Amino acid sequence: MNSALIASLGYVRIASCAPRVAVADVSANVEEIKRVATEVHKQGADIALFPELCLCGYTCGDVLRQPTLLNAVHSGLELLRAHSVNQHLLIVVSAPLEWGGKLYNVAIAINDGQFLAAVPKTFLPNSREYYDQRWFSSGAGIRNQCLKIAGQEVPFGIDLLVCDTARASVVLGMEVCEDLWSVEPPSGLMAKSGATVVLNCSASNEIVGKSEYRRALVSMQSARTYTVYAYSSAGPTESTTDVVFGGHCMLAECGEIIAQSDRFALDGSYVIADVDIDRCTRERLQSTSFAQEQQDLSFRRIYTHVPSSVKATIQRRIDTMPFVPQYDADRALRCQEILTIQATGLAVRFKRSGASRLVLGLSGGLDSTLAALVCMKACDILGLPHETVLAVSMPGMGTTERTRSNADALATALGMAFKTVPIETSVLQHFADIGHDPHDTSVVYENAQARERTQILMDLANMHRGIVVGTGDLSEIALGWSTYNADHMSMYNPNAGVPKTLVQHLIAWYAESSSEQVAVVLRDILDTPISPELLPKSADGAIEHKTEDILGPYEVHDFFLYRFVRLQESVRTIAIVASVAFAPRYSPAQITAWLRVFLTRFIVNQFKRSSMPDGVKVGSVALSPRADWRMPSDMSTSLWLAELDSIAAEIVEI
Repeated sequence: MNSALIASLGYVRIASCAPRVAVADVSANVEEIKRVATEVHKQGADIALFPELCLCGYTCGDVLRQPTLLNAVHSGLELLRAHSVNQHLLIVVSAPLEWGGKLYNVAIAINDGQFLAAVPKTFLPNSREYYDQRWFSSGAGIRNQCLKIAGQEVPFGIDLLVCDTARASVVLGMEVCEDLWSVEPPSGLMAKSGATVVLNCSASNEIVGKSEYRRALVSMQSARTYTVYAYSSAGPTESTTDVVFGGHCMLAECGEIIAQSDRFALDGSYVIADVDIDRCTRERLQSTSFAQEQQDLSFRRIYTHVPSSVKATIQRRIDTMPFVPQYDADRALRCQEILTIQATGLAVRFKRSGASRLVLGLSGGLDSTLAALVCMKACDILGLPHETVLAVSMPGMGTTERTRSNADALATALGMAFKTVPIETSVLQHFADIGHDPHDTSVVYENAQARERTQILMDLANMHRGIVVGTGDLSEIALGWSTYNADHMSMYNPNAGVPKTLVQHLIAWYAESSSEQVAVVLRDILDTPISPELLPKSADGAIEHKTEDILGPYEVHDFFLYRFVRLQESVRTIAIVASVAFAPRYSPAQITAWLRVFLTRFIVNQFKRSSMPDGVKVGSVALSPRADWRMPSDMSTSLWLAELDSIAAEIVEI
């Protein structure tokens, strides 16, 4: 893809590095830092972060106070400063530095021949294997000061932010190791005062279970501060006298770990990834609590040109199925939780309604299948027999034998009451009543069937003192893929928060632990083309009316939905990222065509969402007009489609 399009995304490429360390050999460590910095720069890194006390080694002990070592550190820092001239890489290292007769553990930012800022460690661990207070003083309270590095005056204190002269959103804060583990990490105040990137030089040793806790800390601090949090920890070539360090390097973005290194690499390690600083800004705009935070206006801002390399690729994992957990173990836990949330919502609503039956239109398709599983679990929660569910098959002009028989088999296997009510005769009579030609298969032909089915369900619910359970999923709600006042309507919709891609995985997961009788039906339902079955069948009785042939793939629309609603990305960004993520399966021309479908349908079908029934939210994306998404029903599409036209003209075939 054109590098200008990649550049327009505004990503910053950060490398978190854990180089080899020769304890107390400053010259060797400087050469290793230079080597790694050069290597990551060749890969397009704009910023490189190194571990705590990387110039000398965190494990130097009492040698840290030796003037020989401290002088060598100054010389080493000067070599790094000189090396940075015209290198186009901002680096952050950590070293012991003296100021005011005390020794401090300091993170130093270096860029293009300048020492930009020196931030001392605030919180000093001093228990078990840590003895920081034996050598260092806390930087707490140090503001508006300067110290000398290799004879040069450098801003010094905990009140420093490094800002990019070209991009206002790129603001860097620094903290050191234990600062993150404190009750109120300094990065919180930095974030409230504008920092969007936090760089942590660390030396965290390895004991059983600590890596998971460390990862959780980085993730949570990134989430609560809406920052990119880069973390670099000392590696296994530190002294192993009493402990072992792993070289744990991580990059987190608004709570999401986007890159993480393998630990215990004797030759050193690093992770490198593109981070989305603008996402931090968007998340902050959405957070009412962040807007109420008080800024510390006393922070000094140091301005520099943060490098921005030309990038031909996006170096970060782009999840093409953002609603589906990446790993099987996570998927099983997530599916169990989602089904429980859905069923609990339905069970509570059913009990409070005073109803005695759950009435469900069971078509043999994905959505009604998931709704049936939810109904069954709701009955289990309430201690009711599965016969409480009245599953209704309503075959019409487009219903195939495959879906009809799957509906029957599923209801039987789940122990539900089952009823078949054919609708063809009633619909044809309706066509005669309103003067519609039954050979005209326009929208009237389709919607009349959908409304007839809803009428049957509502009347059966009245007959049996029941409530109609909705089946429409989040993807259909987003696209307006429902008939107004037909399948659009129910008395409670437990599927309202579940996108189509996740519906498929929920059913597949359930099939894995079901009886063979249930599993066989579920697998065939999963293999059936997605269709509302509202148009006539083919000559051989197969489905002719396929949803994805009309709208485009649901996996692509779910991708658009997540990035448009949850990440609040621009149309331009979505088009570029989707074109990269789905290449070479789908071309940029296909992506932009489907994005046009998504944007148009999403905006013009708000009127359906404005009157949608109650339904449970299960994830971070929901479209209830009462809770999550408020938008005028008559809003114009022009701005978004104009932006799409612009990017569609720029994107070339990948």
